[in-house]
Amino acid sequence: MHVQDSHWSSASTVATGAAMSAPAGDGRTGGARTTPLRVDAQRNLEHVLRAAREVFGELGYGAPMEDVARRARVGVGTVYRRFPSKDVLVRRIAEEETSRLTDQARAALGQEDEPWSALSRFLRTSVASGAGRLLPPQVLRVGVAEEHGLPDHARVPQQRAQPAAGELRLVSEEPAAAAPEDDAGAAQLLDVVGQLVERARAAGELRPDVSVSDVLLVIATAAPSLPDAAQQAAASARLLDILLEGLRSRPA
Repeated sequence: MHVQDSHWSSASTVATGAAMSAPAGDGRTGGARTTPLRVDAQRNLEHVLRAAREVFGELGYGAPMEDVARRARVGVGTVYRRFPSKDVLVRRIAEEETSRLTDQARAALGQEDEPWSALSRFLRTSVASGAGRLLPPQVLRVGVAEEHGLPDHARVPQQRAQPAAGELRLVSEEPAAAAPEDDAGAAQLLDVVGQLVERARAAGELRPDVSVSDVLLVIATAAPSLPDAAQQAAASARLLDILLEGLRSRPA
């Protein structure tokens, strides 16, 4: 996954808050309160977020805001009123995806007694949700750098920049500065996935050389974007079956 035109600046978090709510005076106390979005504004926001997930999932985080606006069937000005810059929108989508993956990992960890079942459940639910197409780049970079001692410009998966490009490949990428909350979200995900990996490895069901980074790369690789939903689901399931077989340990 390759983020283009995105600096992941810490200021974008403040901008997100400003975009999502507006202060209004309270007649009784004189203090500030949050004014809920109007029904139509809330609907537009949901359309923009849904469209952003689809567009970024198909084209990568380098896709222009105009594509998001067209998919949401709103004017680009409406998108910018909610998200003052592309960085803010990218951060919002990436944060939500990190949180969703962490929840899926925790559910697998808490609800599956068998280590391999827990790991495979996490992978299947994550791939089925299309999470691999929206994995935040700092999650993959942190995982690779921590486990293999690679420099900050560690390789990360790059999504296809154009619809016709097709494949997922590894490229070198300059480090993007992440805000503290991005690091915290990434750390939580890596910690929970790490527990899944350690349990499966300790049970002798996971190859000893498989790392957290490898598991996240499986999620990224097994989530192709195809024009037909049925073909996409079938391709993802087939590819994941093959990758899971590659992760399992084999008797000597």
